Amino acid sequence: MKEFEYTITDPIGIHARPAGLLVKLLAAIKSDVKVAKGDKCVNAKSILGLMGLQAKQGEAIKFIIEGEDEDDAVKKIQEFLKENL
Repeated sequence: MKEFEYTITDPIGIHARPAGLLVKLLAAIKSDVKVAKGDKCVNAKSILGLMGLQAKQGEAIKFIIEGEDEDDAVKKIQEFLKENL
């Protein structure tokens, strides 16, 4: 299992466009990917789950990745976040 935190830098926070792109990226990942903010934890492969976190600029979210391709998944997710959120 791999975990890392990311602080949202996008002025709008997690909104529909990047959430949709992230879900599309994660569809190709075999590992289970969850995102947590505070005491709420959601399936990162669900656009409604991601939007439901209501993560705003400056807030930290935690990714939890578990599965056979978790190392590759962490790299891809971190690259995506730097470029889009």
